[in-house]
Amino acid sequence: MRPLPQPDDYDVCIVGSGARSLLQPRLAAAATVRYSEAMAAPDLSEALAVLERTPALLDAWLRGLPGEWLDARTEGPESFSPRDVLGHLIGGERTDWIPRARSILEQGESATFAPFDRFAFRSEAEGRSVTELLDTFARLRAENLAALRGFGLTAEDLGRRGRHPDFGPVSLGQLLATWVVHDLSHLAQVARVMGKRYGDEVGPWKAYLPMLTR
Repeated sequence: MRPLPQPDDYDVCIVGSGARSLLQPRLAAAATVRYSEAMAAPDLSEALAVLERTPALLDAWLRGLPGEWLDARTEGPESFSPRDVLGHLIGGERTDWIPRARSILEQGESATFAPFDRFAFRSEAEGRSVTELLDTFARLRAENLAALRGFGLTAEDLGRRGRHPDFGPVSLGQLLATWVVHDLSHLAQVARVMGKRYGDEVGPWKAYLPMLTR
């Protein structure tokens, strides 16, 4: 089977100002992919174990940090800072994961997901402290995980499909697995962006720190 391209927001964060032009050919290719066999689904308890920990990890990491860390954009002017990542994650909680899961369960492939604005964080984070953003993210994530548990999903449910605006049919299991990997991708991004602030200060040890050259 031809692998599915991954034109997600993590790619956008990395490539910066050229993101949209680089992304379009991959989206076009992804839109032609259609699955004809059952796909593997994540173990829901394992997925929840990661998703419920992300707010606490970010809280321990970012709350009270100086602005020089929180607002660092060390991968280009269009890349995400740690503060931007928080705003972006909040946007996903509001408009992506659970709204799309509900769409799959209630409407199946008859309705196309609303497009997700990867850059809505600019209005979400504007004028708000990191403390406010952390608290908002924790609250929304708790509400969404309660909703997810409330669905009472079965293995059969994870195979149910909705329609993505670029990819076409996608399963609920794929959506939930993407939610987990999306969290992990942005945790890795925060670490990398912060680490690059000291890219020169580490001197010759840079050769042993691959995160500084990604």
